[in-house]
Amino acid sequence: MLYTMTSNNDKTTSILLQLSVLSQYFIPLGNIVFPVLIWSIKRKESSFVDKNGKQVINFQLSLLLYCLVIVLIAIPIILYSAFHNNTFIIENCEWIVKEFNSGRITGIIATVVVSVILFTVLKVLEFCLVLYAAVKNSNGESYKYPITINFIK
Repeated sequence: MLYTMTSNNDKTTSILLQLSVLSQYFIPLGNIVFPVLIWSIKRKESSFVDKNGKQVINFQLSLLLYCLVIVLIAIPIILYSAFHNNTFIIENCEWIVKEFNSGRITGIIATVVVSVILFTVLKVLEFCLVLYAAVKNSNGESYKYPITINFIK
């Protein structure tokens, strides 16, 4: 959606809002904290900043939820693969695991590899979409992120 009355100040604020997500690479949870701060300060001054702020916050919350789902699925599978039908015994003050074979190791490795690939795809997609949204905002256009759950309406 093109906002015809978008001032340069609103465009700059919206670009900063989008690019503040990249602070996550230096500050933990910076991708949520900084957009929320910028949006909460400037949302009443500009409908353009308000709309884009909601979009970026919803996108970041959605990505956080997707990453948590990946972790919550992967960890039980890894633990089940590692400990199902295993016998742990102590001999000479050392733990010995019986019945741990290459099939289990392969299952664990496959789960870890799939989880890492999904996480990497999400992060690369996030990086590209944030840059694309910043470019759109610099042109005075609002950007609606794909795969986003609308937590803030």
